[in-house]
Amino acid sequence: MNDPRIVMTLDAGGTWLKYSAVRGGQLLVEPFSVPSESHDLERCLANIIAGFETVRAKLPEAPVSISFAFPGPTDYRNGIILDLPNLPGFRGGVPLRPLLEERFGIPVFMNNDGDLFAYGEAMEGFLPWVNGLLEAAGSRRRYRNLLGITIGTGMGGGLVSGGRLFLGDNSAGLEVGLLRNKVEPARRVEYSVSIAAVRRVYAREAGIAMEDTPEPSVIRQIALGTAPGDPAAARTAFHTMAEAAGDAIAQALTLIDGLVVIGGGVAGASDIFFPALLDAINGRYHTPEGEGPRLFSHASNFEDATERAAFLQDEPDTIPVPGSGKKVPYDPVKRVAVGVTRLGTSRAVAIGAYAFALAMMDQSNL
Repeated sequence: MNDPRIVMTLDAGGTWLKYSAVRGGQLLVEPFSVPSESHDLERCLANIIAGFETVRAKLPEAPVSISFAFPGPTDYRNGIILDLPNLPGFRGGVPLRPLLEERFGIPVFMNNDGDLFAYGEAMEGFLPWVNGLLEAAGSRRRYRNLLGITIGTGMGGGLVSGGRLFLGDNSAGLEVGLLRNKVEPARRVEYSVSIAAVRRVYAREAGIAMEDTPEPSVIRQIALGTAPGDPAAARTAFHTMAEAAGDAIAQALTLIDGLVVIGGGVAGASDIFFPALLDAINGRYHTPEGEGPRLFSHASNFEDATERAAFLQDEPDTIPVPGSGKKVPYDPVKRVAVGVTRLGTSRAVAIGAYAFALAMMDQSNL
């Protein structure tokens, strides 16, 4: 966070290209957006280049790198964009990283937005915030693993462990949107966990056409009774999404065992769907021997003041060492926490892109 180098960043999507630049963990350029023009490759590439040129013109000194998020499936290591459903102009593969490196003369790094979101929250957001609260509460616990989940156009994910971003061998790690869907088992979970999914369920429950269905931010207001509409349908829409998302997160937590942070366009409705999300994560299995917990660790809603306070308190005990008169500290309760982005999704992606670029440059001695 004290590094003086400047990195230009971009969060690319099917509709908008969101730009900024970062130095020392701080945004140097007020984020701005330009249209993706995703249906036309030539126009999209021209907009990408023009956006970076606009950022560069605003900087106090030359940037050392470009680092940005691009949707998958993509060959992130080599910077080649593959066939993307949200950016049809890129069909057939486009070597975007080599193009930008030749144009700007600096190293270029690409990654998935879910990965960079998780990295930003691990560097400067949710993970250090939780650990800071634990330290202030006098707890011995500290967390090293963070699962980042984004819920927006689709469902994305990223994992940071011990300060390192998990990349996978094929640039295809933590694709949580491909997990099985508890609500509709024949489909991947992303079908039920997205902006479109919330709107689709609301339309069905309220008996209206999809084109007449508002965005999740308005559906949240309907659920709260502060906007006209069908409150029961609104709650069902979010709870259905939460059931599917919570089941997928529980699957991931069996492998990861760490904190979870939620971002993306739907995160603003966390006050509506978080209780149902945590109920799904903390669900129970039915076995021949009876019911059993879904996870060994209990997941706490970190957005709820009572649950947060309980999470921060250790349950200290001691256990005797056999054959001696000694006792050692022991806390029998395993805990994880689930919360909402501390940085905001776009800023977290920018911070993650910045940290990733510096790490890769230092690793490669660039």
